[in-house]
Amino acid sequence: MDRARLTRLLGCPAPAKLNLFLHVVGRREDGYHLLQSVFRMLDWCDTLDFVLREDGAIVRDGDVPGVPPEQDLTVRAARLLQARTGCSLGAAITLHKVLPMGGGLGGGSSDAATTLIALNRLWDTGLSRTELAALGLELGADVPFFIGGRDAFVEGIGEILTPIGLPETRYVVVAPPVHVATGEIFRADDLTRNSEPIRIADFAFRATRNDLQAVACRLNPEIAAVIEWLERFAPARMTGSGACVFAEVDSEDAASDIIAACPPRWRAWSSRSMARHPLYGWLD
Repeated sequence: MDRARLTRLLGCPAPAKLNLFLHVVGRREDGYHLLQSVFRMLDWCDTLDFVLREDGAIVRDGDVPGVPPEQDLTVRAARLLQARTGCSLGAAITLHKVLPMGGGLGGGSSDAATTLIALNRLWDTGLSRTELAALGLELGADVPFFIGGRDAFVEGIGEILTPIGLPETRYVVVAPPVHVATGEIFRADDLTRNSEPIRIADFAFRATRNDLQAVACRLNPEIAAVIEWLERFAPARMTGSGACVFAEVDSEDAASDIIAACPPRWRAWSSRSMARHPLYGWLD
């Protein structure tokens, strides 16, 4: 690749993810919870634009409501990659936000992962997938999953990833106007912290759940209302720490019917699973 000719990367996708289940199986001495989950990506994405700067500055173009630039994971990811590689180049970053914030869809982590993948290419820093994932873990436990770029059985605090093959599926995702405080859920006395670990081979045959769901519903009754409503159409479950709720459906028509019936105080989308990240081929 002639890096001198590569001055911008536009429309880089940052996909959402679902937790098909989420079990809390223990807690480390440092307070971090040990989890098991299956993460899968959706074809529902934020997009980011990156324009090369020769002056080394990392600049966020545009506003992200409620997120100042210094707290923005895209800016932090860019600066981390720059510092660890000694790169003298910079970038202007524009985030086109589509995914609901605080929804348990991993949007911020996905934006950070796309930033690392794209700037590794734009700056020609040459880090491998494994090296980028290690950087991503410093930004958030979900970031390595998106850099790995495949559906995965997830363990540890989110950093132990085993690729897993899953059938293509369509989902309906419903977002209530609720922002969940993840830390409050993990601090709750009534959070289940001792679920029995399961094996990857048993995932398809074992009853699973989201251990965070009961606490999230207690703290945010609107999530419970979404689950109850969506259960009229198909088995429903909260993703991550919420507030989004999803259900698997068997057709686009079924998804359209659910979306049409969705109460106006909530937002609903139809999305297909995606076995590989759209930028998967940009890394080894």
